[in-house]
Amino acid sequence: MLLRHLARPMLASWFVYDGLQAALKPAEHVRAARSGVELVEKSAGIEAPLSEKQVAVLVRAHGAATAVAGLFLAVGKAPRTAALTLAALTVPLAVVNQPFTSGEATRAERTRKFVANVGAIGAALIAGADYEGRPGVQWRLEKARHDLALAKQAKQEAVVASAKGAVKDVSASARGAAKEASRSTKSAAKRAAKEAGRSARRATKAAQEAAQHAAGLAADAVHDAEAAVRAKVA
Repeated sequence: MLLRHLARPMLASWFVYDGLQAALKPAEHVRAARSGVELVEKSAGIEAPLSEKQVAVLVRAHGAATAVAGLFLAVGKAPRTAALTLAALTVPLAVVNQPFTSGEATRAERTRKFVANVGAIGAALIAGADYEGRPGVQWRLEKARHDLALAKQAKQEAVVASAKGAVKDVSASARGAAKEASRSTKSAAKRAAKEAGRSARRATKAAQEAAQHAAGLAADAVHDAEAAVRAKVA
C-alpha cells in the first residue's frame, strides 16, 4: 500500500533525527539523562552513581539504537519489530521529561517534550500493530482453536464409526456362528433320526424272526402230540 510506504519514513524521521543528535551530541542530552539515572539509582538503592562519562556513553548507545531502529522502520525492514523497539526506547525519554516532579528545565519545556515522547510512543505502537493486511495474532489463535475443535470432532466421529463397524462385525460373526450351529444341529438330528430308524428296523426284523421260530417250535410240538395220540389209539 502506497500510504504505508510513505507514512513509515515520515514517522521514522523523528526517531532517526533525535537518535543521531543524541549519538553525535550527547552533551545536550546528558543533563536530562542524569536526572533519569538518579531516579533509577534512588529507586534501585544504588550507592555508586554513574559518572558523566558513563552517562554520556549510555546516551550515545541509546541514540544509536534509536537511529538504527528508525532506519529499519523507514526502509520497511522488519517494520513491526523496529516500531515496537522504538516505542520501548522512547519510554525512558518520557520518564526523564515527565513534568510531574521538579527538574532543572522549566515545567513547560518538560511538558512539551513529555507530550512529544508520549505521542511518539503511541505512533510507534500503532505502526507495530500494523500487519499489512495479514491476519493478526488474535485471529490466528481463534483459527487454531477452531481447527483444533474440528480435529477433535473428526477424531470422535472416527472413533464412533470404528465402534459401530466393530459392533457390525461382531453381530455378523454371531449370526454366522448361529447359522452354523443351526446347520450342525439339524444335521445331527437327521443322523440321529436315520440311526433310530435303522435300529427300529433291525429290532422289528429280529422280532419277526423270533416269532417265526416260536411258531415253528409250536407246530413241531403239535405234530409230535398228534403222533403220540395215534400211537396210543392203535
